[in-house]
Amino acid sequence: MELKVTGKGNKYIASDRSGKLLYSVKKKGFGSRYNLMDANSYYNLYTLVQTGDSKKPGFTIILNDNVFLSMECTSLFLDPTILARGKEFTFELKSKDRKEFVIFRNKERVGVIHTLSAVNGEFQYDIEIDNTAFDDYIPLFAVAIDKAFGEMNK
Repeated sequence: MELKVTGKGNKYIASDRSGKLLYSVKKKGFGSRYNLMDANSYYNLYTLVQTGDSKKPGFTIILNDNVFLSMECTSLFLDPTILARGKEFTFELKSKDRKEFVIFRNKERVGVIHTLSAVNGEFQYDIEIDNTAFDDYIPLFAVAIDKAFGEMNK
């Protein structure tokens, strides 16, 4: 599965390789909550909540008012890594340069996230992930990377 997540202010658009809109991520209110919506912006699928600050970024992905994944940035500089823990699986997003992240699910490599800089200064995230590891919440990984490492990458 290949996705492109593009930031536009407080909103992100996730599309497939052909440019077809699959999801939108919209900031909710004044806090650090981002709702992952379906293509029609009708259903709220997941919510990403930023729980940490810029020194120790952390996030929670919520499904049906329950914590689905807890994410923490274990390293910002030497080996930038975001660890996402769920009940049945663990994801690790590992990088050497804060721009190219390898996705591991339960220690098995399942994909990669490439960070590209757009002309307007925003970032675009190209996600390539095995179909067996893909789920609707995967675009939120790009949002978490943007919030944790975006300012450092500018």
